[in-house]
Amino acid sequence: MSPEPARRAAQRRGASGTATLREGVPARGVPAPAAGSPPVRPGDGPAVAALPAPDVYAALGSGPRGLAPAEAAARLARHGPNELPAAARRRLGRRLLAQFTDLFAVLLLVASAITFLAYALQQPRDPATFQLAVAILGVVLLNAGIGFAQEYSAERTAESLQAMVPHACRVLRDGQPRELPARDLVPGDVVLLEAGDAVPADCRLVEAQDAAVNNAALTGESDAVARVAGPGPGGPLLQARNCVFMGTDLVAGTGRAVVFATGTATEFGRIFRLTAAAPRQKTPLQRQVAAMARRVAGVALATGAVLFAVRVPSGQSFVDTFVFALGVMVALVPEGLPATLSVSLAIGVRRMARRHALVKQLLAVEALGSTSVVCTDKTGTLTQAEMTVVQLWADGVPHRVTGVGYAPSGEVADAGPVRELLRAAALCSDARLVPPAGRDGWRVLGDTTEGALLVAARKGGVDPAAEEARTPRVAEHPFDSVRKLMSTVHRDEDDTYLAYVKGAPLELLARCETVDRGGVPEPLTDVSRAEVAAAADGMAGQGLRVLAVARRRVAEARPPLADTESGLTLLGLAGMYDPPRPEVRDAVEACRRAGIRIVMVTGDHPLTAEAVARRVGIVRGPDPAVVTGAELDALDEGGLDGLLRDSGELLLCRVSPEHKMRVVTALQRRGEVVAVTGDGANDAPALKHADIGVAMGASGTDVAREAAVMVLLDDSFASITTAVGLGRSVYRNIRRFLIYLFSHNIAELVPILAATFTGFPLVPITAVQILAIDLGSDVLPALALGAEPMEADVMDSPPRPRREKLFSAAVMGRILFLGGIQSVGVCAVFFWHVNASGIPYADFTKDLPVYREAITMVQAGIVVSQFFNALAVRTDRRSVFRAGLLSNPWLLAAGAFGIALMAAISYAPPLQAVFGTAPLAASDWAVLAAFGVLLLAAEETRKWVLRRRAAGPGEAAR
Repeated sequence: MSPEPARRAAQRRGASGTATLREGVPARGVPAPAAGSPPVRPGDGPAVAALPAPDVYAALGSGPRGLAPAEAAARLARHGPNELPAAARRRLGRRLLAQFTDLFAVLLLVASAITFLAYALQQPRDPATFQLAVAILGVVLLNAGIGFAQEYSAERTAESLQAMVPHACRVLRDGQPRELPARDLVPGDVVLLEAGDAVPADCRLVEAQDAAVNNAALTGESDAVARVAGPGPGGPLLQARNCVFMGTDLVAGTGRAVVFATGTATEFGRIFRLTAAAPRQKTPLQRQVAAMARRVAGVALATGAVLFAVRVPSGQSFVDTFVFALGVMVALVPEGLPATLSVSLAIGVRRMARRHALVKQLLAVEALGSTSVVCTDKTGTLTQAEMTVVQLWADGVPHRVTGVGYAPSGEVADAGPVRELLRAAALCSDARLVPPAGRDGWRVLGDTTEGALLVAARKGGVDPAAEEARTPRVAEHPFDSVRKLMSTVHRDEDDTYLAYVKGAPLELLARCETVDRGGVPEPLTDVSRAEVAAAADGMAGQGLRVLAVARRRVAEARPPLADTESGLTLLGLAGMYDPPRPEVRDAVEACRRAGIRIVMVTGDHPLTAEAVARRVGIVRGPDPAVVTGAELDALDEGGLDGLLRDSGELLLCRVSPEHKMRVVTALQRRGEVVAVTGDGANDAPALKHADIGVAMGASGTDVAREAAVMVLLDDSFASITTAVGLGRSVYRNIRRFLIYLFSHNIAELVPILAATFTGFPLVPITAVQILAIDLGSDVLPALALGAEPMEADVMDSPPRPRREKLFSAAVMGRILFLGGIQSVGVCAVFFWHVNASGIPYADFTKDLPVYREAITMVQAGIVVSQFFNALAVRTDRRSVFRAGLLSNPWLLAAGAFGIALMAAISYAPPLQAVFGTAPLAASDWAVLAAFGVLLLAAEETRKWVLRRRAAGPGEAAR
């Protein structure tokens, strides 16, 4: 509702006997703003909430006419602007430089610098040394560019929080209403609020008429909450019913409020501080890749140093021996790994985007696959965030209501007996049902519970607008948390008056004297009261929110409250709930099969949470652990760890942002990989602190989306399950191309070691050739392995342990097995060529055609065997022939490209000059192909043995 219609509506209701606010007119007998410091320190919300409304002005050093401009200016200078600080963002240059801090990059940069130095010291200078230095530097620059392009994303959390704060508001200054920028608000300012306004700061209401707010941005729950001006009973500030908070919206009524906190002192600012303080957690893959880089770098440096020490005494020049050792180090470093990893993860990102899951950080793709616990909220993720009446009770009989959501499509079974119930519920409501417009479907303006009643009325054949026109409202008594009732008075067609009342069943039943039986009021006996109470309890036991509806005739248009809400005739009960998303139950079942624990974390009532959890399958047992935020506060770390350890089915209700963060931290402390879902600003700290923060794209706030690393475009829990499956598939593919990449590193290193210990003076493969393999022939097949489709059984096994190494014993064994076969092959062809020439080792030089042919055979042997290696590693145990040799055409194309590139290096004179290669004969290629087939046959035999051990002889063929 826009401000102007809201103002007219308020004035209309005021004319009928209900007070309304008049801008700029102070209450009589209230003093002007007090001079000097206020007795209550600004920001002390609980103290302000406990005061009677007339004392709030004096406590904050203000008055009903607002602050004087000079005083407001002084407070602005003292407290600062009402805004959140901008997020500190690294400059683009620093982000680019960060790409060079990876251990592989540092290692290669040092190697390049030393190689340039070696070239400068060589006498005579060898062009190959310069080429090597340039090539290594080019590798570093290429990897940095790809990493920067793939991972470029700004941290805009604080800016998104600021964007949610309204930019203008209406304030009283010296008794005159003014529209001021929200950043100019100070403690003590008097703010005028109407339905549709965003609340610009934390304020204490001093006047309220039918006021209700939506606190979803802070609490995560979208139900409108009534607000009053009277003093509060104490307790948490967010539960104070006389306060409104920055970032929330007034959805109904009007109010006048005094600001008591601005900027970072607000509840919204508190969440900002929590979000800013929460460090971004490293994913398991980040930690494992970093550990792998350290190990590989250590092995490369140690091996180079040992070989340098072995070759120096042989009489070769110091510089040449040093360049040789650098070549060995380059052979051990997988130069193409950073680029391959980034692009492979990007493929996973695109696949997830097609499944409605937008991943903002590449490494989060893999982390999803290791998720062991999902902490999910309820509203909007498991449910559709649309209250729906599903059952009515009247005249002792339940009536089923079909259809879900706010679209009035469905029907009420046997609607005749409940028509008056629906009519009364629709008239005693302030919400409006808005028909579809453009892409938007049916929606509700105002309280969603009242909206659900309007939808049910339409389904039962009652037109709320027509009924309002026929029996217009003349007075009302708004909902009050003490009475738990709302009542309206309407003028009937015969100029008499009818009062309609709705509210909590027990409270309303206590005020009823009769019950409607087929249109005739009958006395409420103890038996009939018990019948009504049992019906209400039965609905509540199903997890429904239950409202009772009653009516009575009154003698005047504006009867006293006591007369309006007494001597009532009960019309019946309405049971409603927020329906679960239809796809969630299957998704929850998939998580159970995958060994993923689901913990519901919600701000809602425990009974509602448990009912929804049972509907979607999160809870199956009779006694789930249902723990409130207050109970969490009473637990120390040991108690919380015990709760998380011993509670299989766990529901956390009425929780705050701090509770969510504490639970996430405790789960991570136990070694869990935690995904957290959320849509409100209150969820941002936990989203950022989790291993995987998952925000809602359709209903989520900007701050939640920015704090998360994954955004669900359809807000559905089912998309999380799909993303987890894709993440697991990505991890399997990463292992496949790591086996592929590192196995040929062994084939590059072993010939060098063999030449060293046999006394051969030259290297069987040069560093420039190694770079050509790593970045030319191997990158595309590795990427094709990273694009292998998700296997059907990916969600049928438990998540891997958080501490499981990327290079497990099985992975290392497979690398050594495949790399060993390749090493034997390339060493055989090299020394066969060298020894067949009859030239003594001491007479070999780089320009000898036999040497050039031999090193070409080594490079071609690695490239050809890697083609067959790529086919072999596509599956872990299943035969690649059963998977289908042609099922990944990109892999075949990438392998063909690598072989074609190798042929160009062998036959093209310009490339021969760069790499020092020579043309190969057809028989040479045939020998190399035979070695490749041998490698594939050996791997297929190994898989057959594994299948035979696991499943017995009858299943081994599979």
